[in-house]
Amino acid sequence: MLVRRGVQRLLAEMGAHVLPELSLATGRRADLVALTRQGDVWIIEIKSSIEDFRVDRKWPDYRLHSDRFFFATHPGVPAEIFPEECGFILSDGYGAEILRDAPEHRMAAATRKALMLRIARAGAARLLAAELAGVAVPALDGESE
Repeated sequence: MLVRRGVQRLLAEMGAHVLPELSLATGRRADLVALTRQGDVWIIEIKSSIEDFRVDRKWPDYRLHSDRFFFATHPGVPAEIFPEECGFILSDGYGAEILRDAPEHRMAAATRKALMLRIARAGAARLLAAELAGVAVPALDGESE
């Protein structure tokens, strides 16, 4: 959770909106999906150890569902284990830094449309659940109340 929190703070500072644990059409679940101000979709896969990375062979699938793909971890995991063709984010739980930008690989139009609908539906469902639980949800800038 510390890595996730730091990455979420970084993305929020960059103006992106983030959904954690989003299920994709393939049935895989992305740790973090970010929607940037420009409309790009980033997937961030969090790895907590060397072993966590070694046993995970699903991450190439995430590239098909994002415009950019990143790994994120904490200072106790060596950066060298992560593939050069992926972005890399280092997080300490309080913040994070992109140490290697992810190359762009644009999604197919049909995949983008399906993923945007999935993001919108998941976000709306989570907002409704929060409001029904009594959590005050502030409006976004430019959003009418």
